Amino acid sequence: MPADAKRQGQAKQRIRRRKLAENLKEYTMTAKDKIYLFDTTLRDGQQTPGIDFSVQDKIAIAEMLDDLGLDYVEGGYPGANPTDTEFFSKKRTKHASFVGFGMTKRPGVSASNDPGVAALLQAETDATCYVAKAWDYHVKVALGTTNEENLDCIKASVKAVTDAGREAMVDCEHFFDGFKANPEYALQCAATAYAAGARWVVLCDTNGGTQPHEVEEIVSQVVKAIPGSHLGIHAHDDTGQAVANSLAAVNAGARQIQGTLNGIGERCGNANLVTIIPTLALKPAYAERFEISISDDKLGELSRLSHKFDELLNRAPDHQAPYVGSSAFATKAGIHASAILKEPETYEHVKPESVGNDRRVMVSDQGGKSNFINELARRGIEVEKSNPKLDSLISIVKEREASGFAYEAADASFELLARRHLGSVPQFFKIDSYRCQVERRFNAVGDIINVSEAVVKLDVDGEQLLSVAEGQGPVNALDNALRKDLGKYQDQIADLELVDYKVRILNGGTEAITRVLIESTDGSGERWTTVGVSDNIIDASFQALIDSINYKLMKV
Repeated sequence: MPADAKRQGQAKQRIRRRKLAENLKEYTMTAKDKIYLFDTTLRDGQQTPGIDFSVQDKIAIAEMLDDLGLDYVEGGYPGANPTDTEFFSKKRTKHASFVGFGMTKRPGVSASNDPGVAALLQAETDATCYVAKAWDYHVKVALGTTNEENLDCIKASVKAVTDAGREAMVDCEHFFDGFKANPEYALQCAATAYAAGARWVVLCDTNGGTQPHEVEEIVSQVVKAIPGSHLGIHAHDDTGQAVANSLAAVNAGARQIQGTLNGIGERCGNANLVTIIPTLALKPAYAERFEISISDDKLGELSRLSHKFDELLNRAPDHQAPYVGSSAFATKAGIHASAILKEPETYEHVKPESVGNDRRVMVSDQGGKSNFINELARRGIEVEKSNPKLDSLISIVKEREASGFAYEAADASFELLARRHLGSVPQFFKIDSYRCQVERRFNAVGDIINVSEAVVKLDVDGEQLLSVAEGQGPVNALDNALRKDLGKYQDQIADLELVDYKVRILNGGTEAITRVLIESTDGSGERWTTVGVSDNIIDASFQALIDSINYKLMKV
């Protein structure tokens, strides 16, 4: 071969090798492992003392979780009670995999004859998550069977799901305690689930007492037998380390994290997904190595979602919650406040707006306007930053929230307030007066009954109307009277339905200020929430009722 041709060939090879190296470098820089996010708010979260979701609650929460962008939404135990039976009568998510939860088949019964397995297979789900014993002590005490039979139960249960064409996963209960007591058997339980076809084998710190360094060490051993791409972590917060334990498992190779909104759950709660999500998305130690299914836009709504969920639970949000608490980016007067005004990064580990929160410098009214503009734009309301009405709207909202209104949980009331103030909503009707009467008396057969009657006087475009109605309680009577005759708008509210009603006392005593949240829906399937605040529970309810009807008329 001539020397020139040889040199040209070598030059082309060097170019190809350089391009290959560049492509490989680019791939290694951009290719990231995915961390799958599994929410168990509707199942494990429901075990929180004092929390009992209705079907409508579960539907609303499932929609919130699905809209956030989670990979899996676990709904509860199909067939375990009337609420879950109705909830699993149809698929409740559009994007996330909808998951039913239950126990592996019972010892001595085939999977095809086990009622619990049958209920799981009959539910309208995409995936099934079994809980399986992974501690030999519990196999003996709780199941009353042998270690070998327990492995057979895991294998047969997983096969029943995969044969039905659904995704199977197994939560290995008490895995870390079981591993410490008998590592060979705990690992055998996990490996049996994986070998049977489970997409995910989830290691559970059921008692919540395992330390982060222990989690990382044990998961590091498990990934030698089961690929990390098929391993998950389910941590409880009994030592306040559920988030840390979840991240430790990720560092060791696990690629699914189970948790709940705001960390609710039995005893001290579960790993808090509202803390885990921004940590994975915003902290370079994780963001540079992993990707999650939560978009930047949805991440920017995280604070609102967290607070809305707390209001749905009828409890006050945690002001000092990481990332989303009202005090998460708050600083009092002094040298820190001065530094923040000059260089926010000096005392803020992430930008508040990245999670939909606000910077609060308590020596002055700094910021907030951009967030209002974004919130208004999200509702299709365009307003210039220089518009003086925007400043007055912000003042009104702050004053009303200081008096007890909660607009994060009542989007419809906020939108109505904004549109009215900016001049884009007419006054559909005017309430002249209302009266509500409650009578407790004996009926004809001597039983004590309560009778509620409401009278509402209103003006609809100059037409004076009077409505009288009875109801099951004063609020229902007012609702019936208000919607009995709305003049020319009556047909437009015919499909309006109130689906939830929540009361929260904002300060103690019988003279307390009361906040009422009312959730409504109509024939289109849209749901909206309105709020009322008063020292009179009936008046607070009436405010929320009026907003609900006005919002319905506004969107027609």
